[in-house]
Amino acid sequence: MGSVMDYVVGELRFLRAALSLSQEEFGRTIGYSASHVSSVETGSRPPTIDYAMAVDRAHDPLCDEKRGGRVARMLRELSKADPEWLSEWIQCEQEATLIRWYEPAFVPGLLQTEVYARATLPSNVLTAEEIELRVSSRLGRQAILTKERPAQFVAVVDVMVLRRPISGSPGIMAEQIAHLVKMAELPNVQILVVTEDAGVYPGLQGGFILATLPDGAVVAHLDHQVRAQVVNGADDLASLQRTWEAVRGEALSRRQSLELIKEAAKRWT
Repeated sequence: MGSVMDYVVGELRFLRAALSLSQEEFGRTIGYSASHVSSVETGSRPPTIDYAMAVDRAHDPLCDEKRGGRVARMLRELSKADPEWLSEWIQCEQEATLIRWYEPAFVPGLLQTEVYARATLPSNVLTAEEIELRVSSRLGRQAILTKERPAQFVAVVDVMVLRRPISGSPGIMAEQIAHLVKMAELPNVQILVVTEDAGVYPGLQGGFILATLPDGAVVAHLDHQVRAQVVNGADDLASLQRTWEAVRGEALSRRQSLELIKEAAKRWT
């Protein structure tokens, strides 16, 4: 089954073709470059709500100035695939200028490949359709790392993230680690690794994310077994930021981490 995001992208391609516009011409009508339009249409850059709103304002005669039109509605329906308790965090994530993510168990969601993301979702709990919707939503959120003014992103992962097999298929990990190498080479992305030499270090109890918003405020995201929560209390944030500094202090440098990730890639090929 194709993903819902594939459908949205297909509709965008159909709209441009129906208007008989080149990618460059279409881009001019919505205020985006031809390369941006191309990357959306090929699926390498998921469309954001801002992009959808620009399309609707230019080409949907029934567009509402605040809510947008058909394309924006499709993306919002897609976002409903996420649990209600995640919606608040997604909004913070979209607005953030800096995201700091510590993860001891899995590849951070913003760095996951489609196949890896699907493999991490429990098929015994979610239906096939729910899994496809959540995968599409997760991939769509990744656009914040490659948009024209991308967020700065620093991920610290435990070395076991690079070594733990997913669904018993080495091919999934081979593709995922290769993707990490590619993402780590982006100027706004740092992926740092804590090796086993660190022993037991702060943070192993569970992953967390810190997002810095445009006004300088910081909010955090904690993911538990049952549900996740957004944290913005001063004491809790101070504690998490101290943990972040301790975790980052245990990690290898950016260059050393990239070398280790490349070494891990060889394990899976």
